[in-house]
Amino acid sequence: MDMTFLFWLFLLLSVFSYFIYPFTLLLLNKFKARNHVPASESEPEEYPDITLIVTAYNEEKRIEDKIENSLELEYPEGKLKLVVASDSSTDNTDEIVKSYADRNVRLVRAQERLGKENAQLAAIKTVDYGIIVFSDVATRIESDGILKLARYFDDPEVGAISSEDRFVSKDGSVAGEGAYVKYEMWLRNQESKLAGLVGLSGSFFAARVEVCEQWDIHSPSDFNTALNCVQAGYKAVTAPDVLGFYTDLADPSKEYARKIRTVIRGMTALERHTEVLNPGKFGLFSYQVFAHKLMRWTVPWTLAALFIVTPFCMMEEGGFYVLAYLAQLAFYGIAIAAHWSESLRNRSWAKIIYFFTQVNIALLDAGIQFLSGKRMTVWQPSAR
Repeated sequence: MDMTFLFWLFLLLSVFSYFIYPFTLLLLNKFKARNHVPASESEPEEYPDITLIVTAYNEEKRIEDKIENSLELEYPEGKLKLVVASDSSTDNTDEIVKSYADRNVRLVRAQERLGKENAQLAAIKTVDYGIIVFSDVATRIESDGILKLARYFDDPEVGAISSEDRFVSKDGSVAGEGAYVKYEMWLRNQESKLAGLVGLSGSFFAARVEVCEQWDIHSPSDFNTALNCVQAGYKAVTAPDVLGFYTDLADPSKEYARKIRTVIRGMTALERHTEVLNPGKFGLFSYQVFAHKLMRWTVPWTLAALFIVTPFCMMEEGGFYVLAYLAQLAFYGIAIAAHWSESLRNRSWAKIIYFFTQVNIALLDAGIQFLSGKRMTVWQPSAR
């Protein structure tokens, strides 16, 4: 086979998810975009009933702060309920939650530890109507966050909404958005306007009760909700003014393990629900899942193939392919140097290269583990 053909094929596959896919979203949104934003600032005639489900596993050190934050949320009296879903905690978490019973905080304990989604399901079964808000213990919600969130459900087409994440540094200041985060938020906004989000912020999101009826405990809840929305004829949309704040990991070296866990769980979800890739059934949502999820997971493999193929092209053609190979060597060389040099890593252009390389190494690692049979259902909250 012509090596130059393989070069251009692997290059196309490598850049598709990050560069070509966003461009196609822009084009499609010129014809099909629908912005799902609250119509006005005036108060609605009736606020929906909301149940806030906080999932916890051995959170005795943080659960009290989370409960206090939740009890301070502004919402009409009697319309907001707080449920803590314990994933069979073995520490003092459940006892702390029970001590708030006189303040209408309810504990739902999973019968056995089967993971975050199983604990959520146990709590979902206790809710008959209204809106369910899901939040992690580590996430702090602004006092008017639920009020803002509820307004999105005035739109009958909206089945779920996703908050936007904000990192809080150890000194308490909100970290500024990096280029990659801005890109992801822009991409999320484009998907929201087209066929809906393919994944929500797992630490803080909301959905109608009927969207949560089909709950796969072996798939991440953020994907569960997006898939259930489209199956029920709704859309999952982003809410840029609904923010979830959480602190950086106490041990930054654990970030890599968190990425691996997230990707393996995402791959498991797609493996269990391959029907979502059927455009005849799911339309443009299938295209978004294919381009944003599946194609992005293949990037480290196609980049590796590109690196291997380029020297053969150099021997056949020289010229351009020599420059292409030198560019790849320089790119990965900068990533390696940035890994060992904090001063280089603090430069914006080097940070982007380093972060991109780090993410794709994690994707490659997760892909190998997934193909070798590893699955991750039971979750261990990251220390922050």
